[in-house]
Amino acid sequence: MFGAPDTILAHALENLMLSRNLIIATLLTPALALAQTGAQTATQDPEAESLEISRQAPVPPIAAENVTIDIREWPVPWENTRPRDPDVAPNGSIWFVGQAGDYVGHFDPESEEFRRFELPPGTGPHNVIVDRDAFLWIAGNRQGFIGKMNPNTGQLTRYPMPLDEVKDPHTLVFTGEGEIWFSAQWANHVGRLNQRSGEVQLVEVPIEKSRPYGVKMDSKGRPWFVLLGANGLATVDPETFELEVIRTPREASRLRRIAITSDDRIWYTDYSEGWLGVYDPATGDFEEWPNPSEQSGPYALAVDDEDRLWFVETHPSPNNFVGFDSATETFFSQTPVPSGAGAVRHMVFEPETGVIWFGTDTNNLGRATLP
Repeated sequence: MFGAPDTILAHALENLMLSRNLIIATLLTPALALAQTGAQTATQDPEAESLEISRQAPVPPIAAENVTIDIREWPVPWENTRPRDPDVAPNGSIWFVGQAGDYVGHFDPESEEFRRFELPPGTGPHNVIVDRDAFLWIAGNRQGFIGKMNPNTGQLTRYPMPLDEVKDPHTLVFTGEGEIWFSAQWANHVGRLNQRSGEVQLVEVPIEKSRPYGVKMDSKGRPWFVLLGANGLATVDPETFELEVIRTPREASRLRRIAITSDDRIWYTDYSEGWLGVYDPATGDFEEWPNPSEQSGPYALAVDDEDRLWFVETHPSPNNFVGFDSATETFFSQTPVPSGAGAVRHMVFEPETGVIWFGTDTNNLGRATLP
């Protein structure tokens, strides 16, 4: 756990141990005293030093038996378009966006056929979510709008941002009450769109270059964001529109994606230093675990209906698809992505079938069948 009292206690114990070591050092022979204080001498035992370092280094809690999962990928027929951020329609079909191709793509898992709907040139679509009526809501990341598309005709209605400087709607999430919360990374804002009226409300994050990124809703109707440009989470009161920032324990952490378990704990991937973390709003406590790979780069994150966390380490080649059991607090599943993936940026869990859908930088649409 992390918290101010624990940190103070840890520092106090550390200082006490240092003082003890110095007293012992003065009572030993000069050679032993130098070794005790960490000097590099011929009398040091390299193996003992290595053991001391390994005891201090954080060790990932990996289960004794690894559970691999079945991952299948389909090449997207439009090359080098970065297919990403799939979502599941009410009929079970899959929609995704081609960020580098200015399109919305459709995939039928039964027929394994792809279709394509064009977006205005330069849209740079970043994210798509599908509502209960099967309408598509698209983040027009390079043209400063959120779009609503008819899935049958491809007709697009644009809802522009009310401020010129907010040019990059990034990631969208439904409230379930006729609204969409979204992040605008480089504009340093988060916002809410009324799906019926098209009205957009914005609030600025009070940290320069905080880069709000992933967003999810908790069970109380409150949105939670991660900040990629600062070590923090952010949340907004939906009634007062007041924004709160909660700093994460490590200053160097940079969070990319977010997931919320059934107990309303907030989970995140730390892309910069390779940790999986959780924040409990009820207690204000943090807990974090180092990821399985030494060079990790965790990015996409999802939670299943058993409160297991699934994320993809993007620094290993091939990417490593990882499962973490929040009950036992262990990494119980690691599976390489067959295509290598390049990077998996966002993914969605489909409870009806028990699978996770994702896109890859290697131009594939992927499906992970969970145990």
